[in-house]
Amino acid sequence: QVQLVESGGGLVQAGGSLRLSCAASGSIFSINAMDWYRQAPGKQREWVAALTSGCSTNYADSVKGRFTISRANAKNTVYLQMNSLKPEDTAVYYCYARIATSAGAPVITYTYWGQGTQVTVSS
Repeated sequence: QVQLVESGGGLVQAGGSLRLSCAASGSIFSINAMDWYRQAPGKQREWVAALTSGCSTNYADSVKGRFTISRANAKNTVYLQMNSLKPEDTAVYYCYARIATSAGAPVITYTYWGQGTQVTVSS
């Protein structure tokens, strides 16, 4: 059993910053990738940022240059540092992870989602 728990959301004024955290716990053999997604009211969930096990990062164009994804490997935790926040960044932010729960050949991975954390940016 694997759990992802997000924290760090809240209300901030436009131009401000927040840092989200997502901690993975449970039967984890390895973490192949950890991403952040978000879903604004009335909109589909969209991908925001990705971090691979090789520490490669990718960002959606809408957040590039403002958001930074990073990971504390020893803690199985991924962070999303969000700077220069805009009202259009308002959404529920979800952590996503692709995790292998045991060793083997081939390695089988499973996908997991956190419960989400609300980010509200006021103008």
